Amino acid sequence: MAAGNSMADDSMAGESVLSGLRISRWLLACALAAICCWPLPGIASLDDADGISSSHAVEQLAAWLQKTNLTRETLSSLNLEAFSSVPLNRRDALVVADLLWQNRSKYLRAERAAEMKSRSITLGDKTMPFWFKVFGTKPGTGHSLFISMHGGGGAPAQVNDQQYENQKRLYQPAEGIYLVPRAPTNSWNLWHEAHIDDFFDRLITNMIVLHDVNPDRVYIMGYSAGGDGVYQLAPRICDRLAAASMMAGHPNETQPDGLRNIGFAIHMGAEDSAYNRNRIAGEWKQKLSRLQQADPDGYEHHVELHSGRGHWMNLDDAVAVSWMARFSRRRFPRRIVWNQDDVFHDRCYWLKTDYGAARDRAKTVAEANGNTVRILEAETGSLTVLIHDELLDMNDPVTVEFDDTVLFQGRVARTVGVEALSLLDRDEPGSVGFGQVQVSIPQPK
Repeated sequence: MAAGNSMADDSMAGESVLSGLRISRWLLACALAAICCWPLPGIASLDDADGISSSHAVEQLAAWLQKTNLTRETLSSLNLEAFSSVPLNRRDALVVADLLWQNRSKYLRAERAAEMKSRSITLGDKTMPFWFKVFGTKPGTGHSLFISMHGGGGAPAQVNDQQYENQKRLYQPAEGIYLVPRAPTNSWNLWHEAHIDDFFDRLITNMIVLHDVNPDRVYIMGYSAGGDGVYQLAPRICDRLAAASMMAGHPNETQPDGLRNIGFAIHMGAEDSAYNRNRIAGEWKQKLSRLQQADPDGYEHHVELHSGRGHWMNLDDAVAVSWMARFSRRRFPRRIVWNQDDVFHDRCYWLKTDYGAARDRAKTVAEANGNTVRILEAETGSLTVLIHDELLDMNDPVTVEFDDTVLFQGRVARTVGVEALSLLDRDEPGSVGFGQVQVSIPQPK
C-alpha cells in the first residue's frame, strides 16, 4: 500500500479541539456583530404582533446560548422559549443557523472526544471499532470522508476481524479520510441491520465536528458483505451522502428508487455467479438506466462488470474512489424519491414524517418548482415539509399540493424553533430548515 499522510496523533487532536473552540468564539462574536448591521437589500423586516423584531430574537438566542450547552434536551426545550417563534428575516435565519451549530458542535466535541480517541463507538449493547487514515492535503472546505465496509458476514469473529484488517489496505483516495469500521456483529447481514444507521449517523457527525470533514463530501463503499450493506444503506441514508459504490455484493430485497440524488456505482466480477450477483448487477444497471431516462436530472450511475474477474476483482474496482469524488451532496434537491425500508427513517432531505405514520416500503415522491411543493406520491398519512431559502423563496407565499389539491398556501415563517428542531433531527450544519409546513395527505376511501 502506497504511503499517505499519517493519522493525526492524540496531541494534534487536542490542538484541533482547542483551535475549534477558538474559532467558535470568533464566529459567535462575528454573528453578534452581524445583528447590528443594516438589513440586506430586498429582505423585509418580519415583526410579530408584539413588535419583537427579528434581530431582537437573535439577540435573545445569543444571550440564551451564553448560559446553555446545546444537549439534545436543551435543543428540544429551546422551542418553548418565547423568542423561538418570532419570524426571522433571511439574514437573521442564517445567523441563527450559525449560532446554533457553533454551540452544538462545541458540545459535541467535548461529548464525543473520548470515543474518537479510543476509535470505538458504543450504542446500547453493541460496539463498533473503526480505523482511519488521512490522504492528501485538506481543502479549505474540509476533508472528504470515505467509509469502507469490510466483507465476511455470518462467520466466526476471527474471520470478520481478518476482513476488517484487509479492508484497511484496499483503497486510497487522492484526498480525504479513508475510514474502515468493524461491524458490531458477525451476522450474515452485518452491514444492514437496524443499528448500523445509528452508528453511521454518529460516526459521520463525529468526523465532521472532530476531524473537519466536509458534510457535503461523505461517501460509503463496501466489498462482498460490505457491498450488501451499500446496496441497502445508500437509499436509507441518501441525504447524508454524495455518492456510494457497491463492490461484489447482493442487494437482497432493496430497490434503487431512493438513489435519485446521489452518485451510485456498481463494480462486479463478470464471473461472480454465486447468489447470481453478476446477473443481478446487470439487472440493476438496466433499472438505474430506466430511472435516469425517466428523470434525467437524477440517478447518476456507473455499472461495470469486470471481464474475467470472479468474486475478487484484483482491485479493478478501485477506480470507484475517484468516480465518487466527483460528487458533492445535494442538500436541497428539487425532487425527492423516498422509499422506506424495513428500517424506518423519519426524515429524508426536506421531508419528514412521524415514525408512527411510516410503513414498511412506503414510497413518497415530492418536487419543488417555483414556490410550490408538489407531493406526487405519498403512502403515508402526514408529511412535514422543511422549508429553506435554498429551496423556496420564503419572502413569498408557499404552496403545498397533493393530487391537484392545495393542502397549504401562505407565508412560512423562519423561526429559531424550527431551526433547533431540524438540528435535533440531524447533527450537522447542512441539515437545518428555516421553517416548516405540516400537511395531512388525503387517503383513498
